[in-house]
Amino acid sequence: MIVVLSAQGDTTDDLIAKAEEINLNASRREMDMLLATGEQISVALCAMALEALGLPCVSLTASQAGIYTTDLHSDARIRRIAPDRIQAELDARRIVIVTGFQGVDRRGDITTLGRGGSDTSAVALAAAFSADLCQIFTDVDGVYTTDPRLVPNARKLQEITYDEMLELASQGAQVLHNRSVELAKKFKVNLEVLSSLERKPGTKVKEVAKMEKTNIAGVAKDTSIARVAVMGVRHSPGVAFQVFDLMGRNNINVDVILQSIGREDSKDITFTIHKKDLREVEDILNSHKDALKFDHIESDEHIGKVSIVGAGLMSNSGVAAKMFEALYEAGINIQMINTSEIRVSVLLDEEDVNRAVKAIHAKFFDDI
Repeated sequence: MIVVLSAQGDTTDDLIAKAEEINLNASRREMDMLLATGEQISVALCAMALEALGLPCVSLTASQAGIYTTDLHSDARIRRIAPDRIQAELDARRIVIVTGFQGVDRRGDITTLGRGGSDTSAVALAAAFSADLCQIFTDVDGVYTTDPRLVPNARKLQEITYDEMLELASQGAQVLHNRSVELAKKFKVNLEVLSSLERKPGTKVKEVAKMEKTNIAGVAKDTSIARVAVMGVRHSPGVAFQVFDLMGRNNINVDVILQSIGREDSKDITFTIHKKDLREVEDILNSHKDALKFDHIESDEHIGKVSIVGAGLMSNSGVAAKMFEALYEAGINIQMINTSEIRVSVLLDEEDVNRAVKAIHAKFFDDI
């Protein structure tokens, strides 16, 4: 058995607060050095607890476990896992307890995988060792049609497809780290989400799941985003490339993109990013204002995104209209709309997000 642990309780938040007391602009490398200690405490204490029960075990940091990542601090990706040390411990019949959320880059520096990255560590190890099953124990007993803390009558799903789970995770559902679902889909890892507090069946994440009557698997929200509008850029080929090439070269993840129809010789380009990147994006764009030749930037960090997700959603006529009807009946204004084959997302004022989730969930699920 391989066990992957995250930090206890609010440890990561407490460490971030300590860092901010000393330096509000600490480098990402030093933040990784600090935050990685949370998981190290967890695995050592867990190993001590198992030893007290007479169980053979060993705790390993990601470096000792051979988890190698890219060198992008605070948001690294796993490149490969060297199995030798873990396999030797398994062969010795020990329970192996590994720090989640982290790895080591080619220089030997500690890196972290982003918040929720322990899920990704677990799935990556399951794939590397061809595990029969990867179970994610969390504070909820499965995947629900929406956040049960917000909507008490949210329904637990017995199973959900990789694609649906990936979209829900990417659109703000906090049950699983989105990259963990990407890995599970890529390597066909049998994945189950269940409660760490109660012994009951959870939700299985798999390639094909039973169809729901509603055509949607769930409703997700995300209030960690900000909207940036680059106003009055040239209406000529290559401008969008210039804007988003700048974002890519600075490791800024962009989500929803909307470009206005050109008027005379200019157009507007609007996109969403994570709130934490807003100041950096504004600085990047303003420092390239002469090259991009835009008029000004407008930004808004008081917005949120609400999404419905379901396999084959766009092939079922009327689903999107039903979502928009729910928002209309609740008196909620839509700022932007974005769609994929299995998702419809809307951008709203942040203060409307919770009302929107409740209204949309009621529209799709209350009649079942």
